[in-house]
Amino acid sequence: MIGEHTDYNNGYVLPMAINRWAIIVAEKVAAPPSTLWAVDLDEVFEADFSRPSAPRSGSFAGYLLSVAHQFANAGHEVPNLNLALTSTIPIGAGLGSSAAVGVAMATLLDHLLDARLDPIERAVLCQRAEHGFPNTPCGIMDMLTATCAQEGHALLIDCLPNTARPIPMPPGRQVTVLIADTGRRHLLAQSGYADRRQTCQSAARKLGVGTLREATLGMLPDAGLSELQRRCAHHVILENQRTLLAAAALKTGDLKTLGELMFDGHASLRDGFGVSCPELDCLVDAAADHRGPGGVIGARMTGGGFGGCCVALCKTDAVESVSSELRHQFVDHFGRAPEIFAVTATGSAGVIGDWRERIADR
Repeated sequence: MIGEHTDYNNGYVLPMAINRWAIIVAEKVAAPPSTLWAVDLDEVFEADFSRPSAPRSGSFAGYLLSVAHQFANAGHEVPNLNLALTSTIPIGAGLGSSAAVGVAMATLLDHLLDARLDPIERAVLCQRAEHGFPNTPCGIMDMLTATCAQEGHALLIDCLPNTARPIPMPPGRQVTVLIADTGRRHLLAQSGYADRRQTCQSAARKLGVGTLREATLGMLPDAGLSELQRRCAHHVILENQRTLLAAAALKTGDLKTLGELMFDGHASLRDGFGVSCPELDCLVDAAADHRGPGGVIGARMTGGGFGGCCVALCKTDAVESVSSELRHQFVDHFGRAPEIFAVTATGSAGVIGDWRERIADR
């Protein structure tokens, strides 16, 4: 909801887990190979989990193998599996699709191996897996959200000690969270995401701090920063402040302040950090035109940027009119319609149980 590009700077983020799912169904097999089936992609990959090796790039299986590799590195004997994966999360939309797959796999293996990892340990393991494949230098936010979320709540995450505090969301009868998918896809490992992270790290070094979490605005003028380093540092410093203020506003029901902070955060990501795009700006501008009496509370890009989705907080009785206006403005500018859907704050990843019994019950 707010707090973007702050997690890998050891800062604060305020996400919520949404009711879209990555689901893995698996059974043990006596001997290799493991058969991994991506149902939605109709792709099959074979591997030997008993002899973990570096994941193959360019395949969905790399996300699963990288998680298995982390369990093996921790001393667990990973069994071979017949496995099927499906997901309702749009790929490359800034909604944590890869983190959901990684956390689903880690939850499955934690259950099968009786590893008993706590939620934070599982999140850290999945972050290491994504650093290994596809070499995405991501922060901890998506994984920690998937392992620690509570139904009906957002999470205020402090990414320095990796702690998560639930913040109640407004009741659905009053407020709805809308997602508008631009259809413009990004791959964080191949986009400017890694460049921005390197820029933040180099800015921190010039400022003499470990990460930009420790920086203040007063440090910026005399640190010899490049223009991009200055703008990135300025965004991170103020975004951390906005996130804490947004959490406080959400907790007290001050939705007006929360909405203003969301709009301010998007402007900073667009003009300062430089990770928005015309499609995202169109949706946020359309939402801004209908704030207040029009039913919109706040809106901003969500995810790493360079494409993906806009998140808009609006009054529930205005969902249809807001959705219609966002769609209309987007079609006028780009000649195609965005996918717009409502989401609710859901709980963390877990084990469904024996899927055969569940299907039989149906």
